[in-house]
Amino acid sequence: MSTQPRGPVDSSRIPRYAGPATFARLPRLDEVGSADVAVVGVPFDSGVSYRPGARFGGNAIREASRLLRPYNPAQDASPFALAQVADAGDIAVNPFNINEAVETVEAAADELLAGGSRLMTLGGDHTIALPLLRSVAKKHGPVALLHFDAHLDTWDTYFGAEYTHGTPFRRAVEEGILDTEALSHVGTRGPLYGKQDLDDDAKMGFGIVTSADVYRRGADEVADQLRQRIGDRPLYISIDIDVLDPAHAPGTGTPEAGGMTSRELLEIIRGLSSCNLVSADVVEVAPAYDHAEITSVAASHTAYELTTIMSRQIAAAKAK
Repeated sequence: MSTQPRGPVDSSRIPRYAGPATFARLPRLDEVGSADVAVVGVPFDSGVSYRPGARFGGNAIREASRLLRPYNPAQDASPFALAQVADAGDIAVNPFNINEAVETVEAAADELLAGGSRLMTLGGDHTIALPLLRSVAKKHGPVALLHFDAHLDTWDTYFGAEYTHGTPFRRAVEEGILDTEALSHVGTRGPLYGKQDLDDDAKMGFGIVTSADVYRRGADEVADQLRQRIGDRPLYISIDIDVLDPAHAPGTGTPEAGGMTSRELLEIIRGLSSCNLVSADVVEVAPAYDHAEITSVAASHTAYELTTIMSRQIAAAKAK
């Protein structure tokens, strides 16, 4: 097998709209054998509390990613030449049993990580962050977490259910898989059930950078603040696309006014390029509510920036 990574289909020879919609037109995992970064979908939305449809998010992101190109000028890197990135397809989970679905995602993530991959997961609803964090923590120990979201997702239960898209990070704290010295929400906003929500969240160790903070401080200052909080810890980034304002991401399940712009989100992510990013997810894209692929385009570019960071770090580690 060639030591050179196999990259995307050449779009100067085969039109972007032709052929299977793998992420960024990259090869499938079974075509390359192993990958440094595995892009994997989780078509699951049984944990949502309002609009359904995120089960179709992964494939919508893949379709929108057809327009991504091999060179990333913002990070001065060609991510698909620096490391082998491949599309690992979807993790098929039970849509009628949330507990079983959570176990299935964890087992599949364990297998991919055991093969040496970092994960770039396309959701699916935010329930899937918990099993992904469990799997990553088995490999790295408790990880730092940056959670980009309009909502806290640290509530206790919904209708008595412990595993939902609004509860994954409370469960993760309770299970000891997060480094509570380095937890941050970014982009939160909107009404809450009560002030106790914020008090409980603070007790778990979360810092909060609201969408208004991003607006007032700017992306560079926010990224610097987050870098200082994370340090050199292994970092997991979880991005609910509803962190963006509905003007930038209408296709999501629980939209809130007053969110970040896609430019702000991308700039903050780029500002985290020196962090030790071990895996990431982009979730809650619900294409039935989207217009002209606005949401899925934003999500595909977000995943591209995260993949670029991981590829750069993998190449740097191999060069040592």
